[in-house]
Amino acid sequence: MQKPSFSKLDILVVDPSPHMGALIGQMLRHLKVRRIDEVQSSDAATVLLQSHRFGAIMMNDVLTPMNGVAVVRALRAASEGLNRDTPVIMMSAAPDAGEIAAARDAGVTEFLRKPFATQHIESRLVSIMTAPRPFIEAGNFAGPDRRRKRGDYKGGERRAR
Repeated sequence: MQKPSFSKLDILVVDPSPHMGALIGQMLRHLKVRRIDEVQSSDAATVLLQSHRFGAIMMNDVLTPMNGVAVVRALRAASEGLNRDTPVIMMSAAPDAGEIAAARDAGVTEFLRKPFATQHIESRLVSIMTAPRPFIEAGNFAGPDRRRKRGDYKGGERRAR
């Protein structure tokens, strides 16, 4: 299978460190991403997310004044939001299983552990573009389908109604 082109992709990078944001931006430029916006705070990200439609969002988990998970939760909850269904790649330096689960439950699409290389970003973007997961709304969850495998389940409903 041929890798997709990123030449029409606009990506928002949200990282509190300007140096890390610039490094990620350089990696994305190497991948030939069309437009890269880099911001350092959740407030600056919120402004851009209300004014421009992005193809993907790369967001650090530690942000101020809201952390990354809270930003994603708000993004997914905004029913009329411009980027409500935009894939989000959460980045973290030291995630534990609970943080990863919280990010997934907030509506994060993919996860990257720092440090990472350009090919790690590329693999997440290829996954987002070639096998997009459907956006679902169910009860108190809105985001990409958390199930990665599809099967013909023939049992009863496991969730309480």
